[in-house]
Amino acid sequence: MIGEVEEGYSWCAPELSDDIWCRGVLAKIWPKLPARVREIRRPELDGVDERYRRATIPWPGRAEDDAEWWIWRIPRRLEVEASEQRGEGWPLGWAMMPFPKPDSVEVIS
Repeated sequence: MIGEVEEGYSWCAPELSDDIWCRGVLAKIWPKLPARVREIRRPELDGVDERYRRATIPWPGRAEDDAEWWIWRIPRRLEVEASEQRGEGWPLGWAMMPFPKPDSVEVIS
């Protein structure tokens, strides 16, 4: 999933929510895992989280330290079919976003 976001996320905004649900589940069970498991897996989780942060931008107006920070991020690159592009704004499938498309979000076809 991280690789797809890095290269250009090609699904719509609701699909992104579905794709990242597992990160929320992991956050809920993480404290319940044995300390040894958390210690061994922490570097991997931190690496994946960092890749996701680099491949996304913060949701405007949201604090970066929200408990579920991954929900409040938008891919930097959206890959869409040419017919889904709508000028400089959000492409089809992202138009429900409650703010204008930031300049740092690139739409590629």
